[in-house]
Amino acid sequence: MAPTGQRRSSYSRRAQLSQFTGYIVAGVGALVGAVLLALSIWQPALFSGPREIAGDAVSPATKTVAAGRTESKSLIDSVRGYFRAGSQNAALKREAEIARIRLKEADAVRQENMRLKGLLGLQDAENPPVAVARLVGSTAASTRRFAYIGVGRDQGVRVGMPVRSPRGVVGRILEVGADNARVLMLTDNESVLPIRRTSDEVVAFAEGRGDGLLRIRLINLGVNPLKKGDVFVTSGAGGYYPPGIAVAIATEITDDGALGRLISDPAATDFVAVLPIFEPDAAIGAQTPIETELGE
Repeated sequence: MAPTGQRRSSYSRRAQLSQFTGYIVAGVGALVGAVLLALSIWQPALFSGPREIAGDAVSPATKTVAAGRTESKSLIDSVRGYFRAGSQNAALKREAEIARIRLKEADAVRQENMRLKGLLGLQDAENPPVAVARLVGSTAASTRRFAYIGVGRDQGVRVGMPVRSPRGVVGRILEVGADNARVLMLTDNESVLPIRRTSDEVVAFAEGRGDGLLRIRLINLGVNPLKKGDVFVTSGAGGYYPPGIAVAIATEITDDGALGRLISDPAATDFVAVLPIFEPDAAIGAQTPIETELGE
């Protein structure tokens, strides 16, 4: 039978030469690689020159690629920032509002600390306050004028003790619980307080009217020496209140005295100090007229 027209590549001399040449090139390449590997291990500095030349050759290309990568990143960040600007602006506004609120709260705390320091510094070391407490409430809508504080019998508070703020007298303790007390304010229509004018020792009584004002009645009737703007303080007469605490300012002159505005406005008072009774002997033994009034 005659041979076919197709022959395998193994029978072609050209294919055999090509395959043999491939083997030779691969072997030479492996040998050269092994020699270079050995030289790089035993003589690392031998190829530093070629490496530097190769690095210098590709440096412009690498710089261009790096610059393009940086510019593309900046462009992406710009586009992303543009779309996120609205939410970031809203977040910054919220943070600024919260910061303003925190600043106002810090100012309020600072002012509160100043008031507390003023209260604690009112008395000398020989006659400190019995307690310092927050004024927790008052009867603003009633004809009677009472206030309530957050200290009581457990803190040493007793009936009849005067109560004052940094500005002046607020009233005196009317009822005492374990941890709270009710204060009869100076503006109550049942309150009477001996006072004197600071300029010339003119004595009078400050009586509450139940409307936020005080009626100043002179003890010695005759020519009325009072004038608008006169300042009155406690006289110390009758005990209980120590002398020299601010009480009222005359705002209107009457036939027997004046009408006065309370210096220590309870509406603007946060903290008060409960003071010891000025004359302790007046609160011991038989009831005095003041105790009788408080008991009623």
